[in-house]
Amino acid sequence: MRWLFALGVMLWAQTALAQGQFTSVWEPVCTLGQDSAAGCEDIRAREILDAAADPWSAIGRVNFASRNQRSHCTGVLVSERLVLTAAHCLYNGARNSWIPPESIRFAAGYQRGAAAAVSSVTAYRLDTKQGVGGAFDNRPDLDWAVLELTDPIGEQVGFLAVSRAVAQMGSVAGYPGLRPHVLSRTGACIPDLAGDGLIHAVCPVMMGDSGAPLLVQSDAGLAVAGILSRIAPTPEGIDALFLSTQVFDPGLN
Repeated sequence: MRWLFALGVMLWAQTALAQGQFTSVWEPVCTLGQDSAAGCEDIRAREILDAAADPWSAIGRVNFASRNQRSHCTGVLVSERLVLTAAHCLYNGARNSWIPPESIRFAAGYQRGAAAAVSSVTAYRLDTKQGVGGAFDNRPDLDWAVLELTDPIGEQVGFLAVSRAVAQMGSVAGYPGLRPHVLSRTGACIPDLAGDGLIHAVCPVMMGDSGAPLLVQSDAGLAVAGILSRIAPTPEGIDALFLSTQVFDPGLN
């Protein structure tokens, strides 16, 4: 499995360079899927969602833009002001520095250039072991972040509960690089616990989906059981690695 993690790290490290267009970075994803001829077709086959409708409006794009770079990941509101995403989305590898909060925007319910609500980011919180000395620690159990929004847009668009239960079946909703301007959802992904709060699932996801929620059904409706950290193409499909919400504190209490 070591090569899977190495390849996943390489692919996610290129995220900021590859949003919105096909590049050679995606070739491992687009040539391997549920069979050797699938790959990107599996991602294009995902269900297109009405991003402005409940509960999908709680999911959105985490956008970063500078003079020389634009990139996005996926995030999900879990309270009026708090958004879960992946820590590596907030690290500028080209500059070896963390992106300042004021350079980040969260566009909830984003679809084809419009959003249900948009907010700037006041601050973000990482694991206490993450970002030591200003560096990025690539350990997957540290790959989470909580954005604190300037505006409580969750009051307007809604937010999802966080599930602490062991996921038996789930799906992922996000903004893959092949379709960065529409919210789409995978079919059923069967989680496999990997220890240390990590979850594997064969699921058609790719760059741009990073930070997307692993969604499970609860008594109260859809809930967030994990966030997408990285991927690795395999002959069986895209091996997606999630960080379970059981192992970090979103700060909801």
